[in-house]
Amino acid sequence: MIPVMEIFGPTIQGEGKVIGRKTMFVRTAGCDFRCSWCDSKFTWDGSMKEAIRMMTAEAIYAELREIGGPSFNHVTISGGNPALIKAIGTLVDLLHAEGCEVALETQGSKFQTWMRDIDQLTLSPKPPSSNMQQNLTLLDEDISQLDPSKINLKVVVFDEADYQFAKQIHHRYLGLPFYIQVGNPYLEDDVNDHTAKLLERYEELIARVMQDAEMNNVYVTPQLHTLLWSNRKGV
Repeated sequence: MIPVMEIFGPTIQGEGKVIGRKTMFVRTAGCDFRCSWCDSKFTWDGSMKEAIRMMTAEAIYAELREIGGPSFNHVTISGGNPALIKAIGTLVDLLHAEGCEVALETQGSKFQTWMRDIDQLTLSPKPPSSNMQQNLTLLDEDISQLDPSKINLKVVVFDEADYQFAKQIHHRYLGLPFYIQVGNPYLEDDVNDHTAKLLERYEELIARVMQDAEMNNVYVTPQLHTLLWSNRKGV
């Protein structure tokens, strides 16, 4: 059984290598990190524990089709940290059998064998501003067990310490596609001029990277869904 917080879509993927991709979302409950700026704290802080449903892979797929009909062939598994859940392997197998590609993001703190079957796997180690201590040895071990053609790295940046951490990660794994993403510090439900504020931060990050000869082979991205829909859930 898989602990599911919400199923929604079709929408667009807002982050990492699959940014802009039309997709459905399955958001799971539970996380081993407690990031200070997490935009989905409700998956682990207990505030929406009554919304958690224990579901089989078949029930999840049936609901995806009930909501999305025939209008998708790509599913993003999100969280929380879905890599904590061994049973997700059954869902990945079912989605593939039904002709869907599967994307997933995790911080790289836990390895599951089914992660080898994810089509687009984003490893997103957490920078200093998260107030979490990323274990890079565990991240090394995860990467060593995965097909490099299926994985990419993403670091969210809020400040200079985060930027230096991003450089460290990029140069530790130079052979992997690397995405540096501007952080969203405005997590209230209703933020005035949210898009304009985020675009200003995005422009600042672009300017920082453009001047850095050690960051020539990176992708500088926004969190696309927040530019469009602010912090609204279910999109």
